[in-house]
Parts: sequence; structure tokens; C-alpha cells
Amino acid sequence: FFFFFKFCLKMVSIRRACVDDLIAMQSANLMCLPENYQMKYYFYHLLSWPNLSYVAEDQTGKIVGYVLAKMEESENVAHGHITSLAVMRSHRKLGLATKLMKQSQRTMKETYNAEYVSLHVRKSNRAAIGLYSDTLGFKNTGIEEKYYADHEDAYEMKKSLLTPEEEAAKKKKEEEEAKKKEEASSKKKPQSSTSTNVSTEKPIENANDSSDTPATTENTSGKPLSKSARRKANRLKKQQNS
Repeated sequence: FFFFFKFCLKMVSIRRACVDDLIAMQSANLMCLPENYQMKYYFYHLLSWPNLSYVAEDQTGKIVGYVLAKMEESENVAHGHITSLAVMRSHRKLGLATKLMKQSQRTMKETYNAEYVSLHVRKSNRAAIGLYSDTLGFKNTGIEEKYYADHEDAYEMKKSLLTPEEEAAKKKKEEEEAKKKEEASSKKKPQSSTSTNVSTEKPIENANDSSDTPATTENTSGKPLSKSARRKANRLKKQQNS
């Protein structure tokens, strides 16, 4: 039994999918999964991202598994998404799903500089959840309620495609950008003083204001003013003060 599996594994090859494989991929999908797609959806993937989808082909040329993948972008971050993964029951337990996934993920990063890859999986599909989390290193990031046509919920899973060095560099860059934004926002805000300075100086008044000039009963020559002149001066002063 072991040698039979070993023989099958050696005779199955992983290669990039082409247009001629689409009918066989759709057939494998119909036999293995409850989520099925129209042919135009397969064409859309292959024409838009021709190097992300792969097939497993046995020694007779039969397609026994496939991965259908695409690229997405959210918050200006490029990332891959696994649309569908299937392996025929006769060729399971051979590591084909793992090989298909790893090849697609490698291309996502090398060709499109993807930072992570995401996928959805049924909550009831324990085998697939084990493959994604235990073997491939995906993490559960949330639940999409009623995601599938039969209203079953789906786990949303993600896996980083960055190396530890790239993760550290990205974190450092994010911290620097956050610091720059904080400095820029602080410069835009008006500087408010904690205490209000109250001026004790007398405000500058009109130079013609007579209140700054003391009333006088003398003219410029130093001689006393006449009675009528004093009355006239007092009237002018009262008019100016009013």
C-alpha cells in the first residue's frame, strides 16, 4: 500500500494551468466541492492572473487536482486570494494540495510582491481547516456569516508571505511613518498658551485725545487766559471728552 502511494506521488506533476485545462478543472470542482463556478469565472482568473493557478496531472495526463487563485488589493496592500482548491479523492493524502498551494503562494510573492494570502473555508470542513492552519500556517482572522450559497458561515484565514526580516523592516517603516504623521499634525495645530498674559500697559490712544493733555488756563506765552478764553477752552474740553 505504501509503495502504491509512493508510485502515485512520483507520477503526479504540478504545472501551471492553461486554457485547455479549464474543463477538467471545472469537472474536478464539481466532483469535489459544493461551491461551483461558471466557466467564465475560470477564464477570468486565467486571463487576469495566468501564472497563479496550477494543476496536478497524473501519468495519463488526467487532471487530479487544481488551485484557482487571484490577486486583490486592500488599503494599498497587494495580496493573493485562493478562490478554490480541490484534489480528487483517489489522489488525496499525497501532499498534492500542499504542493499546489505553496507553488501558487510563491508566485504571488515573486511576481506580484504580495504581502499575504487569504482564503475562506467552511466552518464544517475540518480536514481543510487542519490543512490550512496546521500544515500551511494560516491563521483564523474572523468569520463571514452566511458566506456560502447554502448560508453556511466561513472562516476567513490569512497567511503572511513576508520573511522575518521583511516583517521587521515593514514594522519599522510603519513606525517611522506614524511618527512623521504625528509630527506633521502637531505642527499644524496652533500653539495654545497655558496662561493668559494680561497687559498692564495703558493702550495707545489717539494723539489728538485731550484726555492726555492736562487742562490749562495759560496760553503758550505763559500769560493768564482771559475769562472768555477759559470758558471756550473748557467747552472744547467737555466736547472732546463727550
